[in-house]
Amino acid sequence: MAVDYERLRERANFVRTETIRLIEIAKCGHYTSVFSAAEIISVLYYHEMKLSDDPDWPDRDRFLMSKGHMAVGLYPILADLGYFPKDWLDSYALLGSALGDHPDMRKIPGIDFSSGSLGHNLSNGVGMALGLRLRNSPARVFVIMGDGEQNEGQIWEAAQAASQFKVDNLVGIIDRNELSLDGATEEIMSIEPLADKWSAFGWNVHVIDGHSIHQLVDTFKNLPQDSQTPQLILAKTVKGKGLDFMEGTRLWHVGLLAGKDAENAVAQLQEAEGE
Repeated sequence: MAVDYERLRERANFVRTETIRLIEIAKCGHYTSVFSAAEIISVLYYHEMKLSDDPDWPDRDRFLMSKGHMAVGLYPILADLGYFPKDWLDSYALLGSALGDHPDMRKIPGIDFSSGSLGHNLSNGVGMALGLRLRNSPARVFVIMGDGEQNEGQIWEAAQAASQFKVDNLVGIIDRNELSLDGATEEIMSIEPLADKWSAFGWNVHVIDGHSIHQLVDTFKNLPQDSQTPQLILAKTVKGKGLDFMEGTRLWHVGLLAGKDAENAVAQLQEAEGE
């Protein structure tokens, strides 16, 4: 099957522009954590994952956001794929809306697990993957984590368990943008050598450019099947990718673009897409 790389790039930009629009509704939100992962979720949802328009299909692939604060970037994709009405987006984070700053699996079709506190979703992903294996389901579980989140001990307990139980239908993804809310990850609490650590815990590690659509497509395509080893994609990214004044800074981890500032940001993204 031919890969429509331009379509995948356009959908990543769609994630960024919709994130700006929804945060303007909410009056506060997480831009840069979405922007660093936009290509990753574009490739997953529009190319790699096996999905249907029925979120209850038992053999669909699962996606868990351990970095749940990037939910504002996933909601437009779920609406675009028909999991819930697109007009839900216009109520993002408002009183009574199903769409909160962090996702709630009880309220939002297509959300496979709730998230809020960091560090929890890899453990849940291990459990889901084991459950799918017991049912002889071909489905896989994808879990995206932040790099600052690698300081959470529960991540490493889950990593150890996944290796021990040979959970080869589990794919972990680390959005390695090198920044957390408090500053550079290597200054707050160093996590390097990250690839070596995951390898030492028994995972098959793939280090890639997380903004390269080609590398993402090729890496997911070539993940080994029935390897008895969990897979870890260490995606090197740029926090705030796409907007020059946001790239590589923690200052827009949470913030608000409003009015003319939001319009100018969208124009910059659209101009870059047209180049």
